[in-house]
Amino acid sequence: MPSDHYIGLMSGTSLDAIDAALVDFSVTPPRLVHALNHPIPDTLRSALLALCRPGGDEIERMAHADVALGELLADAVAALLAATGHEAGEIRAIGSHGQTIRHLPDQGFSLQIGDPNRIAQRSGITTVADFRRRDLAAGGQGAPLVPAFHAAVFGDPARCRVVVNIGGIANVTLLPADGDGPVSGFDTGPGNGLMDLWIQRHRQQAYDADGAWAASGEADPGLLACFLEDDYFARQGPKSTGREHFNGDWLDERLSRVGDDIAPAVVQATLCELTAVTIARAVPGGCDEVIVCGGGACNGRLMQRLAARLGPIPLHTSDQRGLPATWVEAVAFAWLARETLAGRPGNVPAVTGASGPVVLGAIYPGARWSSGT
Repeated sequence: MPSDHYIGLMSGTSLDAIDAALVDFSVTPPRLVHALNHPIPDTLRSALLALCRPGGDEIERMAHADVALGELLADAVAALLAATGHEAGEIRAIGSHGQTIRHLPDQGFSLQIGDPNRIAQRSGITTVADFRRRDLAAGGQGAPLVPAFHAAVFGDPARCRVVVNIGGIANVTLLPADGDGPVSGFDTGPGNGLMDLWIQRHRQQAYDADGAWAASGEADPGLLACFLEDDYFARQGPKSTGREHFNGDWLDERLSRVGDDIAPAVVQATLCELTAVTIARAVPGGCDEVIVCGGGACNGRLMQRLAARLGPIPLHTSDQRGLPATWVEAVAFAWLARETLAGRPGNVPAVTGASGPVVLGAIYPGARWSSGT
């Protein structure tokens, strides 16, 4: 029989790499056994980014990318097993988020690719994927899905905590103390995505390491106000968003309103401030602690600006609460796969807006499925 080990695979909005995490759920809190970043080849990354925007011949382009990403995800599993010395038979299941190429929840639609059939076939391990669409079928947004995991791992019956995940898009999970209300949360708006786009355009760098470029300028109040005029920020949750909304066209249109004479470093500083402001606005004043995870936790300037916006509320990373910040989402999808196999709901209706709790994902049997594993 396999132990209580699961693998989580995550390729987020930033599309910088595949996060692969091997997790032991036999202990509390769960133990991250090993994790690795599996690179995405430039040709596949370009194809996936192109699919995130409407264009010609999308069905055939999607099919090719679906197969290629499925094979790459299987490669990531093989690399993770090789790095740890674990055998496929020791892993109960893989939870694969896949790559979101279109997220239109107001139209009842969200699509993640990365063929799970190929992951299950190559690895021999039962794979759970397509997590979002069951929640959408129940009337939800299909996102964010990590709040149930945040509640299980970071919840404290005596304290109000807010967990902030900063990937390409940022989202918050509000974890009230017992008796103070339900778990809630939503996507706040841009996380690292627009900052990554801007530094790639002007400096040909994948991301702003430690926020150094943003720290070299000061946010422009007029430009920040222009950014904040977007109706998304005024909407109440449940709500979720993605590259379909916050992209290069969105940024260019707003820059054109205020003129083209703003220095690139000032734009970067303002984008950093936008992320900090929109996250801070989602944090209730009586909160006892904010816990940050995701790649944004490594951006020193963003953390500094977020701390300034939060005032006296303590700000920590998830490393200080038992899980490395950059691996929380991959661990979360390992956990969601575990919930699915146990027949337990993985969504939080107060977060997604679904009509009720539902078991998420589709199961792709591995080599040991006939023995009930």
